Amino acid sequence: MKKIKIRHIYYVITHKYLTANNAVIGIALMIAAGFVWGSMGVMQRNYNLQKELDDKSRQLIVAQLDTDNAKLEQRYYNTNEYKELAVRERLGLGTPGESVIILPPNTRAAKEADKNLTSATTVKQAPISNFGQWMNFLFGRNSKSISG
Repeated sequence: MKKIKIRHIYYVITHKYLTANNAVIGIALMIAAGFVWGSMGVMQRNYNLQKELDDKSRQLIVAQLDTDNAKLEQRYYNTNEYKELAVRERLGLGTPGESVIILPPNTRAAKEADKNLTSATTVKQAPISNFGQWMNFLFGRNSKSISG
């Protein structure tokens, strides 16, 4: 009796499930899965490259701003106003009719208050979710935010 059941199960499996049609469909599904896997790998690589490109673009913008700032400082150092201020500071000279007052150094409390006033505050951006990052990447919002 067991042999008959086993033969019947074997017959059903070989004639119902292991057909040429099913084999072609299985191979097609494997090819499709490989294509999807490869596409996801390429998308991840492109996303990482886009992040690197965005970082390099930001670094370029910062470098250009630093260069512009250095040029402006250089122009300022060549002005008569800076030269006059430098002479006043280093040599203690003044224009005719001006009197110079020398003040004592600041107290510790004044220095601490000055530090508190001049400390820079940083603005933190809310982190973008993984889905939001993918949407930004797929619809090109990252590159628009840099150029515009």
